[in-house]
Amino acid sequence: MVETEHHHHHQAPPNLAAPPPQPLGSARGPVYPPQEQLLQLHYCIHSNPSWVQTVVLAFQHYIVMLGTTVMIASVLVPRMGGGPGDKARVIQSLLFMSGINTLLQTWFGTRLPTVMGPSFAYVISVLSIINDLSDSDFTNEHERFSHTMRAIQGSLIISSFVNIILGYSNAWGNLTRFFSPVVLVPAVCVVGLGLFSRGFPQLGNCVEIGLPMLILLVVSQQYLQHIHPIARPMLERYALLVCTALVWAFAAILTVAGAYNNVKQQTKLSCRTDRSFLMSSASWIKIPYPFQWGTPIFRASHVFGMMGAALVSSAESTGTFYAAARLAGATSPPGHVLSRSIGLQGIGQLLEGIFGAAAGTTASVENVGLLGLTRVGSRRVVQISTAFMIFFSIFGKFGAFFASIPLPIFAAIYCILYGIVAAIGISFIQFTNNNSMRNIYILGISLFLGISIPQYFITNTDGAGHGPVRTNGGWFNDILNTIFSSPPTVALTVGTILDNTLEARHTVEERGLPWLIPFHHRKGDSRNEEFYSYPLRINEYIPTRFL
Repeated sequence: MVETEHHHHHQAPPNLAAPPPQPLGSARGPVYPPQEQLLQLHYCIHSNPSWVQTVVLAFQHYIVMLGTTVMIASVLVPRMGGGPGDKARVIQSLLFMSGINTLLQTWFGTRLPTVMGPSFAYVISVLSIINDLSDSDFTNEHERFSHTMRAIQGSLIISSFVNIILGYSNAWGNLTRFFSPVVLVPAVCVVGLGLFSRGFPQLGNCVEIGLPMLILLVVSQQYLQHIHPIARPMLERYALLVCTALVWAFAAILTVAGAYNNVKQQTKLSCRTDRSFLMSSASWIKIPYPFQWGTPIFRASHVFGMMGAALVSSAESTGTFYAAARLAGATSPPGHVLSRSIGLQGIGQLLEGIFGAAAGTTASVENVGLLGLTRVGSRRVVQISTAFMIFFSIFGKFGAFFASIPLPIFAAIYCILYGIVAAIGISFIQFTNNNSMRNIYILGISLFLGISIPQYFITNTDGAGHGPVRTNGGWFNDILNTIFSSPPTVALTVGTILDNTLEARHTVEERGLPWLIPFHHRKGDSRNEEFYSYPLRINEYIPTRFL
């Protein structure tokens, strides 16, 4: 065809250069274009399963968040001088406030299907308070426990205004405008990877329970679903509950058979199903109420340390919200939505201080991972899960029954759920030029320092909460040690600074900003209103600056 149309042209000289070769691998398979929303989700943010499925999936969310709640109570309560009964009450308070804060966030915060659970970011500050009060004179251990809880209450109440001011002044939303997909990749990725110590290291405390749980969950949820078409949706959504019940029963059999009668104390605590003493010490009915431990105690040194934890919880929640939006089939949350969610998180922390929780809350990473595991990103499912949190926080015996699940079982679950969240972080790279050496440099440094720096701080923190920063100002030490012990906070800080100072103006497109900028603004994308508007036209009665 070409020859007949151009037969009058002279023939090309024989030494004419050949056309440039195609890039290596350019014709070796399909190229997948970037996708804003995951297409393999069964239910997105505002589509709902049947009510029966919703209730079962909601109970599954409750079971998943219960592990972190029990872990935090197990770390803090014995150091305060509390016994099994005190631990049961602390778990009840944490569950109650998690239910309240989750409802608030899904109604008036981000409106994403995120469970708000207790955060490990507060542990260093709480340990510092415990250490400060360790030299005081108390008549008994229970009095020391109550006094410590009152000090924690006061610190939570005052430090909550950090998030309230950051959120409702829209300062946090303005900060998110400096984020690009290059920043989001490491920030969201280390939200999952940064929690590796709660995975296999915890599982390894009782390998004979944790490892079967991990293997059984992978095999049943991923491989057995292909046996029959009917089995696929059932195993994909409910395998976690089934595996938990089976391995829990196996652990109970080993306990009754005496397999752990002659082992070390730590092994007994990790493996036995009867070592928590929660069932015998929990009350049948106990409603958490304001100032249940007594009048809050306010000390400046404690408050400043807790302010660092409040700031860290905001950074961690922000990364988790981006992951939740992707797994729920929503667009990336706009700046004003992130602002109001952080402000509401501050109000939640204020309520936690009033009701006597042992730690503040943040967006639960493991529950966001569960959205990806089940492929159900429904907001209603998470809202219904709050009924289980509140119910089991009031009826203590029933809650204590499930809280007695050995922690290695939860650790096995977290090995998978944290990995899913980390992978979601990596998926944001599709919106950038991932062949840019500039982007590769920023991603590499942010990821590595986001894991390496917190690991250094955590490794060099003793049981009293004293980290590597040890100046004469204890409150200053607590703030820096808390901030630099948080992988998402470090990764977000490093990534944001590098991305906005290294050739930022000349690399707008390869940073992925044309994709992300429309979501930063209230009216930047027509779908923002669909996913993030208030329910029941409440926005008509709220000032625009608070929307």
